[in-house]
Formats: sequence, C-alpha cells, structure tokens
Amino acid sequence: MDRRRLNTRIGFFLLQNPMLNNFLTGRIYRGDLKIFCSPGLNCYSCPAAAVSCPVGTAQFFLTGLRHDLSLYIAGFLTLTGVLFGRFVCGYVCPMGLLQDLLYGIRSPKLRPRFRFLRYLKYLILAALIIFLPLFAAAGAPGSDEPWFCKYVCPSGTIFGALPLLAANGALRRLVGPLFIYKAASALVILSVSVFIFRFFCRVLCPLGAVYSLFNRISVLRMRCDKELCVSCGRCGAACPIGIEPAAEPNSPECVRCGKCSDVCGGKALKLNSISRRCSPG
Repeated sequence: MDRRRLNTRIGFFLLQNPMLNNFLTGRIYRGDLKIFCSPGLNCYSCPAAAVSCPVGTAQFFLTGLRHDLSLYIAGFLTLTGVLFGRFVCGYVCPMGLLQDLLYGIRSPKLRPRFRFLRYLKYLILAALIIFLPLFAAAGAPGSDEPWFCKYVCPSGTIFGALPLLAANGALRRLVGPLFIYKAASALVILSVSVFIFRFFCRVLCPLGAVYSLFNRISVLRMRCDKELCVSCGRCGAACPIGIEPAAEPNSPECVRCGKCSDVCGGKALKLNSISRRCSPG
C-alpha cells in the first residue's frame, strides 16, 4: 500500500478516534462531540470514538426515538456525498482502513466483479436502515431494534465490542449467542477481505450504498484527460474492483483507492483534476 495514502487513512482514523486510552480502561466517550457524526462507519461504542456513526444515528431517527435528528442526518449524508462521494469509503472509514491492511497480506488475490451481489448493500440500506425502523415508528411490534448495528455491522464488533470485552471482565461474563454470531460473522468478513479487495464495502455496507449514489456528481471525483489517455489498459488491469477507470472513472463502485492513477501510462487519471474526462461518468 502507498505509504502516503496509508498515513492519510491512519490520520483520519485518529481524528475520529483520539481517545486511545479508553481502549485500556474499557470506557466509552460520551462527551459533547458525540452529537456529531463521522462520515464513515465509525461505531459509537468504539472506546476511542469521539463522534457517532451515521448509520446508527439514522436508525434512531427513523424509529422515531429522536425526531430532532431528521434534517441533521439527511443533510449530513447528502452534503458529504455531494462533496466527496466514495472518497469517504477509500480514505475516511475505519472499516476501509482495516480491509486495506488485510488485503495487503501476501496471499492469492481474487477479483470477482460481484455483478449482482454488489446490489445487496442497497437491499440492506432499504430493508434494515430505512423500512424496518419506519415500521417501528409506525408501532409494528418487534421492529424497534437497530437491525443493521445489532445483526450485521462488523465495525461495532471489531472496534467496539472486542476492545470493551478485553478491558472489562464483567462484560465478558455476559457474552451470549448473539455476540458469538457477530464475532463469527466479523471473522468471516475479515478473512474474505484478505483475498478480495474491500469485500464488505462492495457487498454489505449501507453507507457505501449511500455514497455510491453521489459518485458521479460529487465535487471530488476521478477525472480522465482524453488527450493524455493512451488506452494502455493498465488502469483496468490494476483496478482491484474490476471496473475500467478510463471509461468510467466515477463508477458507483469506485472507492478512490488510487491504484489506477498510480499505473496510468499517460498520467491521464487524477483525483479532483480540472482536466477533461475520457467519457462521461
């Protein structure tokens, strides 16, 4: 992994999670900064977290528990998407950083394009983040749970539950089947991420689904200068997601990892360049 990009990702992680001492004490920061959301999937329950998770916040709003969050969370996600698109996935999200580190482990690499499976994240967004919480707000019995956070999200398990359990013996005595299921599912996701680039981001993350809707129109975007592009095909060969950056530099699946621009033969691909693109997208 490029050292400069890795340092940028680590820097964003520390900005969102500065209370590192809490990993040792097993405490969760509950101060005033928690009223703000992280752009990425940064769990509220992470001991070091200074901010909240936008997915968890959205669920609180949609269940009707916090009506005052409506304009805030909708505006926050829209503004972040319009400005940055999936750059957030590539550089800001802690789960993205963790998957990049795992993918850097020397091992055979698989490059599935997930032609249909990639739409699962949109289904998760619609079903677990929007519709089930709305059913809860309408009074449907048994629907008032944070479905995604409780049953799917690996970030809460990895950055929240595991550090808290490691530091707190009383919590360890309360471990039950739900945690075992969550830990096992997180282990599967992390294991797959060693062999497949950004598996969770591409298939399961509802936040990635939200930001993908803005990738084509975001202010910060990939651009391909048609005059510089030599059609060498290196960008497509280097793309771990399996898209063709020269033809579709702002695909909804692009997480701005930068691998295409690193190998671009004509130096045509750039992030936030003012040059002309090879084609719309």
